Amino acid sequence: MSAPLAERIRPTTLNDYLSQQHLVGPEGALSSQLGSGLISSMIFWGPPGTGKTTLANIIANESGRPFYTLSAVDSGVAAVREVIERAKKSDTLFSTKNPILFIDEIHRFSKSQQDSLLGAVEKGWITLIGATTENPSFEVIPALLSRCQVYVLKAFSKTDLEALLKRAIKIDSILSQKRIKLQETEAILRLSGGDARKLLNILELVILSEQKETVTITNAMVQQKVQKNTVLYDKTGEQHYDIISAFIKSIRGSDPNAAVYWLARMIEGGEDVKFIARRLLILASEDIGIANPTALVLANSTFQAVTTIGYPEARIILSQCAVYLATSPKSNASYVAIKEAQQLVRQTGDLSVPLSIRNAPTKLMKELGYGKEYEYAHNYEGNFVAHEFLPEEIKGTTFYKPGQNPKENNLKTYLKQLWKDKYDF
Repeated sequence: MSAPLAERIRPTTLNDYLSQQHLVGPEGALSSQLGSGLISSMIFWGPPGTGKTTLANIIANESGRPFYTLSAVDSGVAAVREVIERAKKSDTLFSTKNPILFIDEIHRFSKSQQDSLLGAVEKGWITLIGATTENPSFEVIPALLSRCQVYVLKAFSKTDLEALLKRAIKIDSILSQKRIKLQETEAILRLSGGDARKLLNILELVILSEQKETVTITNAMVQQKVQKNTVLYDKTGEQHYDIISAFIKSIRGSDPNAAVYWLARMIEGGEDVKFIARRLLILASEDIGIANPTALVLANSTFQAVTTIGYPEARIILSQCAVYLATSPKSNASYVAIKEAQQLVRQTGDLSVPLSIRNAPTKLMKELGYGKEYEYAHNYEGNFVAHEFLPEEIKGTTFYKPGQNPKENNLKTYLKQLWKDKYDF
């Protein structure tokens, strides 16, 4: 039986590797490491089908290192220790080319499994490359995370995906036997969701389902054939990100019925309760925020509760939280505020802190005027005084603009009374 298309055309060199130019391009973060041959332990974080496994293989090939691979789904502590012992006994133990251990889905490793890697990484017996679709800050223990560089892989762009389609049609030994015309690509790109593996699965499905030697790919043809084979994609879990997206957008759109439906889809599919709860926690701040600060408290309690309880009872808590967030007033004002503030910081650099609000722990600092004109708010009526807290170059800049909801309408009135026309509230 032939291997899947994605496996048949998997790149083995950087020259054939598409996308992730921020990592492997001329100025890429990984380029200098590959050039020097001094490879540090690292974690690749990104959506499915963005080339994490492929990139790990290429690094091993181009650096001339022994390559061991484990999957966190079916490897325990014993398997990890066995690989480490083999690496310790290898001829490259005392060279700069120590073996690479690639662990797919490292976020599924327990704390004890991750602990078993620490000594080997620290002593240089192995160079660890982990791959994860989950935020490593949550899923990788701090001691291991501190010994690894984290590199973020991005979903493939439209240009990358189209280039991948053309490459597959040209070089694959099976597809190249047919005459294939890419007349339309919108449907196949949309259904792939930026996942290169999913894209190639769909391409192979569409082409091999045609008995003709000449195949013209159109949007209608792709849509029809994929709809007839949806079970194939459900079983592989590739709808994971589509469904969580539908879940989040339903809550943001204040539809508790749709939210509960998509939650049920994830529950029936055996989704990780922590994954769902984390998304609710983020949404409570990003999409509700000051409009209802209790939402963040409830979402955090939900995360703690479902992590402790697990399935099946966790579904009740998740449902309560999803319904509460969906029916809550919405505001993204705090989210927009920090994005705009970060953008201004990138543009203006390290502006000086006004002297009046600098800390003055030494006599010299006091003599230089640090904190001299600071006005202590509690010494004034209403615990407020109109002081300047921003650098001179950006004074009066408004980042937080209260949203249109009862809570923030009251805040807007309050802030307007305090600051008058200084800020655009």
